[in-house]
Amino acid sequence: MNPLSPYLNVDPRYLVQDTDEFILPTGANKTRGRFELAFFTIGGCCMTGAAFGAMNGLRLGLKETQNMPWSKPRNVQILNMVTRQGALWANTLGSLALLYSAFGVIIEKTRGAEDDLNTVAAGTMTGMLYKCTGGFRGAARGGLAGLALTSLYALYNNWEHMKGSLLQQSL
Repeated sequence: MNPLSPYLNVDPRYLVQDTDEFILPTGANKTRGRFELAFFTIGGCCMTGAAFGAMNGLRLGLKETQNMPWSKPRNVQILNMVTRQGALWANTLGSLALLYSAFGVIIEKTRGAEDDLNTVAAGTMTGMLYKCTGGFRGAARGGLAGLALTSLYALYNNWEHMKGSLLQQSL
């Protein structure tokens, strides 16, 4: 039998992989847990915050310097606004992501289960702690905002499952 690839002198049919071939520690599952996803969440929120803040800083810089002619001082002022707003938003979203991830990991380890209740509880606690400097009312508002956002996320994340359950119940 001649090899099908004239360059490799190997039959490519031997290279086909039909199963996952990576090594997992004994007893580990194939999905990432909350702790592994925390790093992606925190980094992603920091980068998103920096991008959003930079765009907001550009908008504010152009708005504040609209009466100035194009010159170096105007450019410097715009760049200062971009840098300041980018850092502010990156810090804010990164802090929120850190709190959310820490609460999520703690709740998961405490309860011993990974479900949407952990997500909603972590979001509520994050909002409460982040806004606790505003007193009881501020903490309550922050908790409600966290509850609403994470509930919407949990609803979105399980929409297909819920739609299938409702369809089965109607039959």
